[in-house]
Amino acid sequence: MDSKFLLPDGIRIGQADDGHTGVTCILAGRAVGGVCVRGGAPGTRETDMLRADKSQGHVDAIVLSGGSAYGLEAACGVAEYLREQGEGFRIGDKVVPLVAQAILYDLGGDGYRYPDKAMGRRAAQAASTDVVFGRAGAGTGATVGKILGDKLCSRGGIGGATLSFGDAFVSAIVAVNALGDVYDHRTGKVLAGARTPDGGFFDTAARLADGTLEKLFAANIVGGTNTTIGCVMTNAALDKAQVNKLAAAAHDGLAMSIRPVHTDADGDTVFALSKGECRADLNILMALAAEATACAIENAVKVG
Repeated sequence: MDSKFLLPDGIRIGQADDGHTGVTCILAGRAVGGVCVRGGAPGTRETDMLRADKSQGHVDAIVLSGGSAYGLEAACGVAEYLREQGEGFRIGDKVVPLVAQAILYDLGGDGYRYPDKAMGRRAAQAASTDVVFGRAGAGTGATVGKILGDKLCSRGGIGGATLSFGDAFVSAIVAVNALGDVYDHRTGKVLAGARTPDGGFFDTAARLADGTLEKLFAANIVGGTNTTIGCVMTNAALDKAQVNKLAAAAHDGLAMSIRPVHTDADGDTVFALSKGECRADLNILMALAAEATACAIENAVKVG
């Protein structure tokens, strides 16, 4: 893994939060975009346009945010900011920025605090090549392992990692708010998740196998309060079909570091962006995407 988090030329990331929830905005610079949604409870915007069989080949921004479905408002602030910059799909004298988004649930506590248009705009305005990880942006209110309730969960966050092969690289940025536990995929050690009252880990995957998780679902304790969302980015030149494959491969990284993953209570969604002229074998890039995603997930809970 590269020690430095890299972004393809022309891609920048900005973040904003209020201490409870937040937005991570990836300004894509008309990159080729793709997406793969595997969780059973996703909250998204404009994911259909990114699929390989759709006509639009580029995307202007990817937004990751908290706020559950309310947080989808943040993308409107990003779109307005881009329109003012003249960035987007041109139709006659109009400019329509293409902004895709995925949200996670962080509405715990009293009242409703969620990213709005103003927060989305602030995130877009703050975009640069320097990215802060941990309790920032979309990871501000993220938690891991809420199977036993909020008091026994672990902190989540947003993490990043870059892996390279020759001149090509793949970077992943992931906001981790999973139902399952997060593991170090190399050692098998649990890094974050549901805890027992004595401070140990509950072992959510094992509780799935013994039927405990089914009972908690039946009691509506778990619900749709989870989701891991992210984006992988490469400087390799890929077409739309290939970049969608890259997004799909990134989900292998989720499976490497989160157990269980892609449950009906998670809205796991990963975007992918290609911006650059580097030539690289797609199979190598897919392997890098999976590993970078796993490392980004682990980074999120270590820093958070």
